[in-house]
Order: sequence, then structure tokens, then C-alpha cells
Amino acid sequence: MTLPVFQRRLCACLAGLVVLFAGIQPASAHPFGDPQTVTIAGDGQVVHVRWKVGGLDDLTLLGVALGVLPRDRVMMDGAVIFEPADSVAIGPSSKFTDYLLRQITVASRGRQCTGSVQPPGDVAKTGVAIDYSCPGPLGAVSVTVKTLTDLNPAYKTLATGPNGARAVYGDSDDSHEWMLGTATASGVGRSAAVQLGAVVGGALLLTVAAAVGVRRVRRRSPA
Repeated sequence: MTLPVFQRRLCACLAGLVVLFAGIQPASAHPFGDPQTVTIAGDGQVVHVRWKVGGLDDLTLLGVALGVLPRDRVMMDGAVIFEPADSVAIGPSSKFTDYLLRQITVASRGRQCTGSVQPPGDVAKTGVAIDYSCPGPLGAVSVTVKTLTDLNPAYKTLATGPNGARAVYGDSDDSHEWMLGTATASGVGRSAAVQLGAVVGGALLLTVAAAVGVRRVRRRSPA
């Protein structure tokens, strides 16, 4: 049975729309929810980084983009529905491991450190731990984080390091330097102490200057 011309054209348009939506599904990111996080610490010659996704739908979206989860996990309207099985499927995937090592890198003394992803438990709840073996004792290390910004440049990552040091990673600011190991106390700690001392010292100088000014005014005043 031959369909009328207008029906054939309608079917062709609908098929085109299906292909169009299917093609843009991996880019339907949700970067404006809870941000992803990383914590950074040093121990001997090893830098410990723990990455944790912000929104669970972001984890599902990443799984779809990596080919670990089926494309139908992303709806045609861009909605992403997370299921507990997603975390189970993504965690042990070599594609996920390779992605983390490619998007999170550490350099020390001008050389790249070798990363090793630890077997994850519940990726959705506890995130993933990555250990980077570096040359020589740790000092100033450069940590680059590009996770999820390949899906959408609006994604941000909140980072926490030793002594309360913090940084925000983004598409245009994906690398930060951290003071780790034995250099932490003499680097970040000393910097904080100097800044605090400058503030306190400045306040004391203003107080002393004000007191001297008052005394001068009093001395000049007639008896």
C-alpha cells in the first residue's frame, strides 16, 4: 500500500526529528545543579585525589557519553533519570577509569605523575579515589581537573586541599597549584600566617597612629 505524499513527508520529518534528538542527547548536560568536588592531599611521594559527582543525573549522563549506559537513559526532552544500577555499571568500567585519568592529572617538579584509580565502592555516594605517584618528595604540585567540562563548559568543580586551602575549577581555569607534603606548613601555612600578620599589624599601626594624633592635638590645645 502506497502512502499519500503528505503522509510520506510527515514520516520523513518525524524520522529526521528522532535522529536530531538522538544526536544531541549526550550534550544535554545539567551543569547548574550541585557542583562536583575533589579533595586533594599529599603523603610522601603520592598525591591523593578523591572525585565525587555533584548531581546523580550528571553521573548517568557521563555514563551515556562514555557508552557505558544505553542512550535511552536520556529522554528526548533532555531529562536524565538516575537509577542505582547506573553507579554499579559505571564504577568498574575501564572506560570510566580511563576517563578519570585523562581528565584529572597531576604534575610535580615539571613531570607528570602516574595515576592509579582505586577500586570504587559506591561511586554515587563516596566518589572515586585516585592515587598519583610523583617523582621525589612532594612540594608544589599542579593538579588539573577537566571532568564533565567536555560535556558542557559550564560545569564547575569545588576543590579542597590541606589546611583548608580551596579552589574552583572551570573550563577556563582547569589547573591550580597546591602545596603538599613537607612544604605544606612552610608554604600555605606560612602564607596564611603572613597574611593574618599583615592584617593584624596594619590594624595595630592604625591604632597607634590614631593615639599619637590624639596626643598631639591635646598638647596643642590651650590650657
